Amino acid sequence: MKRMVLLAILVLLASAQPAVAQRDSGRPTTYVVSTTPGDTLEGIEVTVDGTMYVTSVGTGAVYRGSTRSPRLQPFLKAGSDGRTSATGIHVDRWGRVLIAGASTSKLFLYDARGHLLATRSATAGSFLNDFTIVGDAVYVTDSANNQLWRASLTRHGLGELKPWLTRDQIQPTPYFLNGIVSNGRALLVGEQGQDVTYRIDLRTKQVSTLEIANGILSGDGYLLEGHRLYAVYNAGGGKYVVRLAILNHNLTKATLVADSTPGATGATPTTIARDRGRLLWVNSQLDIAPGTPPYTVSVVPGLS
Repeated sequence: MKRMVLLAILVLLASAQPAVAQRDSGRPTTYVVSTTPGDTLEGIEVTVDGTMYVTSVGTGAVYRGSTRSPRLQPFLKAGSDGRTSATGIHVDRWGRVLIAGASTSKLFLYDARGHLLATRSATAGSFLNDFTIVGDAVYVTDSANNQLWRASLTRHGLGELKPWLTRDQIQPTPYFLNGIVSNGRALLVGEQGQDVTYRIDLRTKQVSTLEIANGILSGDGYLLEGHRLYAVYNAGGGKYVVRLAILNHNLTKATLVADSTPGATGATPTTIARDRGRLLWVNSQLDIAPGTPPYTVSVVPGLS
């Protein structure tokens, strides 16, 4: 009974928050990132001061702006430093910008002014999709080889990429590893071919699948906030939602509590980020790639 009451409270909180967030933010609900044809978007990062970064998987360009302004500006030019494609993006605790280079098979590290600090290569043919920073390391999903790469990440710089967990060590066998997050003790990794979320112990590398009590949880972009896991989920029929699950204390079990309103037709949302009391997602248009400008980021409807 206590479990049911707690779950009901969480559902009510989840459904009540969006209205508060929209009323209090006073910020744009849609952001124009690019008007360049073919500049298909993919990754997003929002820092605590409201700086937004968005990547282009189509050209490798990276854009930057403020969540207080409706338009972003170029930060890194398309193709610069050999970065012809870009997906995951995060800012580390030293203010440096780390970018997954998708089909370039590279990981890029820049300072806040856009100066290249380091480039690290995985095996040719890798597709470095998303990553999470845990302590002094970064863990990267490879959607081509369906394995995880690891590199050290300290104030002194970025280490070499090394295979950390290979496909043959993961069951059920992955076919498209994508989103990845961590609580510092375990990784949660989305697998879109099997429609599961893997839980991987960082110390032992033991792999299991997240037990979902009442449905399916997999996806592209993931966001983990305490015991709340958000995932951009392909609900089928061209409908994409952000799915919210509540996790247990050791991230082995989850209960689905809410879905957002689906994204616009053809928008193909990919990744998400937190902007204070609301969620933002990237309207990639990948299902109709290269899509039609303008390419945008917008507030996730119906969930925060």
